[in-house]
Amino acid sequence: MQFRSILAALLLGSVVLAQPACAQEAGSDDVILQMKQAFQRGDKARLAALLPAARGHALEPWAAYWELKARLQEAGSDEVQAFLARYAGTYQEDRLRNDWLLLLGQRRQWDEFAALHAGFRMRDDREVQCYAILVDVLTSGQATPEQAETVRRNWLGQRDLDDGCLTAADRMIAARLMSPNDAWRKARLAMEANRTSAARAAVTLVAPEALPTFAQVGASAARFLSGAASAASKARKEMVVLALIRMAASDPDTAATQLEGKWGPMLSPEERNWLWGSIGRQAAQKLSPQAPGYFANVTKNGDLTDDMLGWRVRAALRMGRWKEVESAVDAMSEEARQDATWVYWKARALAAQGGARRQEESRELLQSIAGTRGFYELLALEDLGQRAQVPTPPEPLTPEERAAARSNASLQRALYAIGIGLRSEGVREWNYATNLHERGGMDDRALLAAADLACQREVYDRCINTSERTKGFISAEQRFPMPFHDTVLRKSADIGLDPAYVYGLIRQESRFIMDARSGVGASGLMQLMPATARWTARKIGLDYAPSMITDRETNITLGTSYLKLALDDFDGSMPLAAAAYNAGPGRPRAWRNGPVLDAAIWAENVPFNETRDYVKKVLANTTNYAALITGRPQSLKDRLGTVGPRSAAEPEPNKDLP
Repeated sequence: MQFRSILAALLLGSVVLAQPACAQEAGSDDVILQMKQAFQRGDKARLAALLPAARGHALEPWAAYWELKARLQEAGSDEVQAFLARYAGTYQEDRLRNDWLLLLGQRRQWDEFAALHAGFRMRDDREVQCYAILVDVLTSGQATPEQAETVRRNWLGQRDLDDGCLTAADRMIAARLMSPNDAWRKARLAMEANRTSAARAAVTLVAPEALPTFAQVGASAARFLSGAASAASKARKEMVVLALIRMAASDPDTAATQLEGKWGPMLSPEERNWLWGSIGRQAAQKLSPQAPGYFANVTKNGDLTDDMLGWRVRAALRMGRWKEVESAVDAMSEEARQDATWVYWKARALAAQGGARRQEESRELLQSIAGTRGFYELLALEDLGQRAQVPTPPEPLTPEERAAARSNASLQRALYAIGIGLRSEGVREWNYATNLHERGGMDDRALLAAADLACQREVYDRCINTSERTKGFISAEQRFPMPFHDTVLRKSADIGLDPAYVYGLIRQESRFIMDARSGVGASGLMQLMPATARWTARKIGLDYAPSMITDRETNITLGTSYLKLALDDFDGSMPLAAAAYNAGPGRPRAWRNGPVLDAAIWAENVPFNETRDYVKKVLANTTNYAALITGRPQSLKDRLGTVGPRSAAEPEPNKDLP
């Protein structure tokens, strides 16, 4: 592979590590790959045996990290310090520091934790942050409200059980800087996420006597509710809340009946509001017409989480209830209200309600997000009477800026790792170099140079993701590259498909990674499932073998053909076809039933988070690619149209479309 040999020569000449004078001849790529496999198996002996052969290799820091990480539980502080000194300044140094800090926290070795934490650069691990606050509190003898708020935010934000934030929360509750209600809130959030271990740990902090009852709730919420006589104490009420949350996850209508009947009068207004928010969210995710009615039982939006409020907005959008949209967005946290999604829908809600003051406020909100950076930014731009155009490119990179990117050891190591097939390691190191090595990450010009380096090496996913982080300007060529240009345009033209739509989909599916493979087995540029590839090949009469699925020409042929068949199946609707490409055609066939909706409202109501995000990004990508390809202003709204039930005049769906 020419790319690999060129990259190896560049790296071995440019990456300088602190090596001992007796460093062996550079190890081979095969040794590194064997070590990765041994690390995945947890084979400590094999890792130790192979490490000497990896000395001097450009990816030696990874080899040494795997070897020590595999036996970190038994390692001593001296070994860890030696590793940190040998690989100072690298991603692997800070990664191992993170791992060791977690162990020190679990072991309550606070003095060593404090000394080591001072050099921690990434600072992105919530559990480590909680341990660090614990150390500060133990040192000073008292906690501050600011520290308590950080612990609260981190603990509530963790989905899984962790020792650091749980321990810190316990201390903050004991110091009365956090409330027992925070623990009950954590238990509710964990139960909603089906994380019963995290919920149980939260209950343990404030009501250990309730653990037997909690076990009953976990075993069968319905049986617990049918057998429970009352909810007199706070703990008992919260057990009822947790049981109804669990029931709502599978059957929101039955949970609503229970809340309207026996349990509602026994609960506090806050507890009832939370439950109606939880039930409403579950119903809204099922696109149930009951959802707005459930949300209507909420007497105070401020008792709901941002996620519940988001689904309240979506349910209200489906019904055209703009005042509810406005009030739900207003009740969100400040962080959520700044998200372009909710800025846009509040602006639409204000405009729909009329009045000069609302119209002016709507316009100001649209102006605050309008641009070409994403789905709602593009919609805001159109609402202001403009269309998407190719942004003014930034000033060209200087030779010095390009040289700085080329000489960055972490970037080069990341490219090398990706080049030999260690994509996960390469991506993590690249992201560290651009985002975390320095506080706040690289500045815009450094990001532009790093993205340019990735694009030059045809590592398009890092090019795109890095360029997307620039704030002061947009490089459209970096964010929307068009590799395989002739093939994509020719295949698209052959079947009457918009090439911008194809590029928009490939960018979201694979980021132009030729050998991309998803967790469910989709392969290649257009992420085809094996069964879909076989079906499409038969449909178009292509002589096909499974080994051809990652061949560029074949993958584009099959992917564009399937996309065209899906588009025809959904009467030319790009949003529906994109949803079908991601989630299969059966789901969007069901999701389209109901009222005829502005497709932006329909897309925002897609029940699956992944598919909802996918549809919006594919359509935004398509609009930006169309501007690049045609050189003319483009409309996202024209591509969206409306979505509703299939008309009787439309042809019957292709029933065997996979």
